[in-house]
Amino acid sequence: MTASAPHATVHASAVKIGERAVLIRGPSGSGKSRLAFELILAASTGMIAPAELVGDDRLHLANEAGTLVVRPAETLLGLLEVRGLGIRRLPFAARAEVGLVVDLDAPDAARMPEARSLEVEVNGVKLARIPVETGFPALPLVLAALTTNPLTVL
Repeated sequence: MTASAPHATVHASAVKIGERAVLIRGPSGSGKSRLAFELILAASTGMIAPAELVGDDRLHLANEAGTLVVRPAETLLGLLEVRGLGIRRLPFAARAEVGLVVDLDAPDAARMPEARSLEVEVNGVKLARIPVETGFPALPLVLAALTTNPLTVL
């Protein structure tokens, strides 16, 4: 499969961590920008691989040869909203392959999630997913997903 139809524009944020991006989705005011900045800060302390913003607020997604690729909206290149400070300028990646989707305020979030809720298909690409409950801090979940391995039952 080659590139898909035109790039879909979504209201989301994304951060490239190492070789892959975390795509952060959720309703307005759910904390997408905050989580993006928290991930960049976590990388600056060495908790996770180096990270940089892909985009905030509006992103373009495309299925390129079976891989979900995210790009920032041209009018928002390197811009991130920091609540209480306003819009800030950061270094950014112009393109990244998505490896993880975080859904904030997810109605199917659970203490012990079912396996099917930990996967999502976006633009025809299956990806790992973290559903985050409303009001629950997302950063610890994402850090755990990036730094630990799931328990395998024998």
